[in-house]
Amino acid sequence: MKKIILRLKGPWEFVKQIASEAIINGLNHFIADSEIIPKIREFGNSHIYSYSDQNAPDFIIKKVSSNGALPENFLPNFGLEMEIKNKDDELYIYKIARKSPDFIIVHALDWMVIPLENLIANLHNFDINLYAEAHSIDEIKLAFEILELGTDGVVFTPDNVNDISKIKDLIKSKISLQLSVAKVIEKKEVGTGDRVCIDTCSLLKPGEGMLIGSQSRGMFLIHGETIETEFVASRPFRVNAGSVSAYILLPNGKTQYLSEIETGSEVLIVNSDGSCRTAIVGRSKIESRPMMLIKAQINNDTLKTIVQNAETIRLVSKDGTPISISKLQPNDEILVYYTAGGRHFGTLINETIIEK
Repeated sequence: MKKIILRLKGPWEFVKQIASEAIINGLNHFIADSEIIPKIREFGNSHIYSYSDQNAPDFIIKKVSSNGALPENFLPNFGLEMEIKNKDDELYIYKIARKSPDFIIVHALDWMVIPLENLIANLHNFDINLYAEAHSIDEIKLAFEILELGTDGVVFTPDNVNDISKIKDLIKSKISLQLSVAKVIEKKEVGTGDRVCIDTCSLLKPGEGMLIGSQSRGMFLIHGETIETEFVASRPFRVNAGSVSAYILLPNGKTQYLSEIETGSEVLIVNSDGSCRTAIVGRSKIESRPMMLIKAQINNDTLKTIVQNAETIRLVSKDGTPISISKLQPNDEILVYYTAGGRHFGTLINETIIEK
């Protein structure tokens, strides 16, 4: 999930109002002066960034500029903050990234989109979080949408408590995907394998599921177990997702292997209309079951996924209705998420990667 870091500035009474309202609404990452860290902790679980190591912040920030020497290698939970005024500043950030700080907060003073596009494109191979300073709710939305990947998060200074509710509304509405239609060309039994059931802490609605696939460029919308049958009760919190080696699309736009999903993970719930929301995983169950291979074609490209061979496993047809794999036939049209490019450690990149 994209990270919102709130910069807390002003008199304590104002900061207290902002911090307490934010934590109630699930926004608990703050940049704060060291002397108020203990007070903020009293409002609930929080993640605090500060420019000093006093009062044990979770992360320490150091301001840098391209005029200074490159910092040495960093300790854990340490990041940098920097203004981008010209191309030299941008190149300096690439040099810093090779030293692996946890994060970089950038202030793009002018022409905000272009430097962020460059940074997003060039830093996706580094194990580093890129946060952009945003000055309005619209800039938050923009930062999350640049190059489809967006920044890993934003730093924002609220003017009043109403900003908290606006951010919350933005988080709920900002994720939307363009689903495509693929045509089923084959299904066949492939023997026994290990499959993953993902049980969430949320109730799924009809039409909702998760995007799963054997190839990162094309994922099938696997429907939640929201439908009760004569033989099986519904499990509306569950998606019987597929093979342990399959990819799942996450809220941050990256993918992860199903085998790596565990209690506390965040997953992306996707509706047949492309609207999305996040859910927390309550448990992940891996069990040995008979499996089925499904192939579908889009743009002369063949997409594949392997799921449990059971009538309760459903894909989603192009009209939004779930269809059991037991009834799935060649030429049936189903919903998929199809993208160009490959993935490197889960991140979408413009690189030739062949997945068969």
